[in-house]
Amino acid sequence: MATPPSLRIEILLAELNAADIAQHPVEVHGSLVGLICGGVGQAKSEWIKPLLELINDGQLPPPSLVQLLEELYQDTLARITDADFGFTPMAPEEEETLSKRVEALSLWVQSFLTGIAMAQPKLNRASSDVKEVIKDLAEIAQVEFDVAEDEESEAAYIELMEFARMAALLCYAEFGPEPSEIKDQDPMIH
Repeated sequence: MATPPSLRIEILLAELNAADIAQHPVEVHGSLVGLICGGVGQAKSEWIKPLLELINDGQLPPPSLVQLLEELYQDTLARITDADFGFTPMAPEEEETLSKRVEALSLWVQSFLTGIAMAQPKLNRASSDVKEVIKDLAEIAQVEFDVAEDEESEAAYIELMEFARMAALLCYAEFGPEPSEIKDQDPMIH
């Protein structure tokens, strides 16, 4: 699946900057994924309000950014619900320094945890697997950014990215809608 414009960090960053929103694109994506994986409703009216509360104090941004957020939501939902599309946390390109990529992962995880906590009031009653994953994610969010640029650190980063990816999918499996609920919805509502 090709990367749509909404998943390109530089395009989302430009829109966020134009709207004077001091969030990094990975934070926006992490918040959105947290909401989705926490089981937020799939109608735009159900997910946009909590997302805007997390990224813009509830204020409505310019239409161009709202459009980008809608595209990001649709693409992210498609990737989470269909394994063939390959969901992954948004991350800077591999050309970026490892320290920058680790920092971005930490920001994504922090935002994911905030989003899922907002969408899922019963997080404390989750399965033991989900509770363990949330605890581990909280530790990843505290990771040091000053890492050596070597193969061992790169391998550790890749493992942490994969863990964050699998954690999100596990949370979605627990809190997201049943597959039958998704198919029953009228696609024109979105």
